[in-house]
Parts: sequence; structure tokens; C-alpha cells
Amino acid sequence: MTKSGGATRTDGIHQALRADILAGRLIPGDRLKFPDLADRYQVSVGATREALTRLVAEGLVVARPRQGYLVRPLSHQDLAELTQARAEIESLVLGLSVREGDTRWEADAVAAHHFLERAPYRDPADPDHLSDEWVQAHAAFHHALLAGCRNQRLLDAARSLRQEAELYRQWSVSLGNEPGRDVAAEHRALLDAVLARDADHAQELLRDHIAHTARLLISCASDQPNQVLEKT
Repeated sequence: MTKSGGATRTDGIHQALRADILAGRLIPGDRLKFPDLADRYQVSVGATREALTRLVAEGLVVARPRQGYLVRPLSHQDLAELTQARAEIESLVLGLSVREGDTRWEADAVAAHHFLERAPYRDPADPDHLSDEWVQAHAAFHHALLAGCRNQRLLDAARSLRQEAELYRQWSVSLGNEPGRDVAAEHRALLDAVLARDADHAQELLRDHIAHTARLLISCASDQPNQVLEKT
């Protein structure tokens, strides 16, 4: 069954808006006005409204009284809560995935890592931000690692939290580099632990991997004159 024209337009603006938010072309806290977005992306106000509703569900956009839709603002408190929730839930799901995943799951994780290794990390046209290709490959790799978990509710919760963390991940890159950090090596170590079926080690590596983003963003944001990360 083919999609209707309306559904296709909504999908198109949803993907375009999502990419612009994650690439930093739309800044946390920016107001998202229907007429401006409809003109920018050459779609109807109705398609724009539906796309924003989807992005609210994904945690990338918020709706506030009297302000309308905003790119989700970032804050120290939200980051701390999100990091704690991810460390607990995502590591639990990864442990279950390692214990329950089959050979096909292993193959999918290896394939996803292959694509991630070959994706350009930064956008050549905008080196302060991640490339869209890397963002997509990174999400696919972590989703593949978790996909062996047979508890769909836990899996959905972990993936939802990962999706909400995308903005923080983007801005941790734009604010600076953590000295001595090797993101590619972290991903390789995660894959190796998963393939070795070492659930405890894989969970430990994932918790540290998650915490790195929070530490980098908080330390870098404190030195910025125009902070993206709010303190309240």
C-alpha cells in the first residue's frame, strides 16, 4: 500500500525537522512557528502540526502554554535525570539482550557496527556538528545491541530514553572534545563484550559510555558565555 500525499509530506517534514534539530541547525529553546516552518519546508500547516506532534512524542520538541512548540530546552537537572534513567534501564536491557540474543542478533550488531565505523563523524560542511550519516548509524548500532532483549516494554523504554538523549549528544560534540576520549574504541569494546556474551562487562561499558556525554556537556557548558545547557 502506498502512502497518501499528505502522509508523504508529513513524513518528509518530520525527517527534515528531526535532522535540523539533531544537526544543531535549530537550537534548543527555539520557537517553532507553523507559518515559518510551512514556508521553510514548503508544506502545509497541517503537515507541520502533525510532524511537530511526532517530535514531541520523540522528546525532541516540547509544547508549552502561550509559547507553542519549542526545540526541547536542555538543562542540568534534565540531563542528570536522563543520564541516571538511561544508565539503569539501558544497561538492564543490554544485559538481557546479551543473554537472550541469537546468532542473527549478533550478525545484525556486527553489520551495524560496520556502518558506524565507516560513517563520517563530523559534518564536513559544519565541523562543529555531527554528520547526519553518523547520527543515523550510531542510533542503528545501539538499537542493534539492545534488539536481543525479548521484553518489548523494556526495549521500548530504553530506546525512547536513547532518542531523548540525541540532543545532548549533539551538543556535547559542538561544545568541545573530551581529552583522551576515543568514541570509536568505546563502540568497539561494547561490540566485543556483547559478542563474547559478557553481560556484566557490556553493562559496565555502556554505563560509562552514557556518563561520558553528561560529564562533557556539563563541564564544557559551564565555560560557555551563551549556554545551551540551562542550570535550572
